[in-house]
Amino acid sequence: MASTYFISDAHLGAGPPERERLKQDKILGFFEHVARTGDRLFIVGDLFDFWFEYRSVIPKGYTRIFCGLNRLKERGIELNYVAGNHDFWMRDYLVSEFGFRLYFDEVEWTSAGKKFYIFHGDGLAKDDTGYRLLKRVFRNRINIFLYSLLHPDLGIPFARWMSSLSRRYTSRNEVPPDDDYLIRATRKFDEGFDYAIFGHLHYPRYQEFGTRAYINLGDWIENFSYAEFNGSELRLLNWK
Repeated sequence: MASTYFISDAHLGAGPPERERLKQDKILGFFEHVARTGDRLFIVGDLFDFWFEYRSVIPKGYTRIFCGLNRLKERGIELNYVAGNHDFWMRDYLVSEFGFRLYFDEVEWTSAGKKFYIFHGDGLAKDDTGYRLLKRVFRNRINIFLYSLLHPDLGIPFARWMSSLSRRYTSRNEVPPDDDYLIRATRKFDEGFDYAIFGHLHYPRYQEFGTRAYINLGDWIENFSYAEFNGSELRLLNWK
């Protein structure tokens, strides 16, 4: 059985050019590995630090990444995207160009008799009440339409600035607590799920609960971590 892979939180476009190129090199190498050994990829949010699709304009700087995604499509890899807190304004570009299945909320998926619960994790912590309100505002169709009336040369730089504020806010604590993530995971285990997979915290974590397992995927900024399900076990690994 070919493997299923999971990554999150690359935040492409967040760093200086030389570091961004190194990050893209690593991701493209990983995509090539997926193309050779896998049949499915889940991107669990925040591949880009900022993404807004105007009707005829998308943010520049990702041509190599798009080529990598297109190669995965041509190799028959099933592509799935679970939107994160930097993905509010995705429309149909990834779907129409690369055949992604796009999810704006949690995902339940079964493979080889194993049940997976997959969620980016934004707004999950109890003290994220303010963010949960903003999430409703940002995903409101009327607000998205009004923002799209801004010229891209104004709208995109402003949104990049907002994304940088969000990223700094979520990285205030050196080791963010994941208590609420573990609570959600154990509830899902009680419902019969075997694995609970999250992103958002940027720190890779793996914890077993008997035969079940909780995973936070980490990031592709510092850790370059990912998960692989080979049909019998789920492992948390680092890309070298």
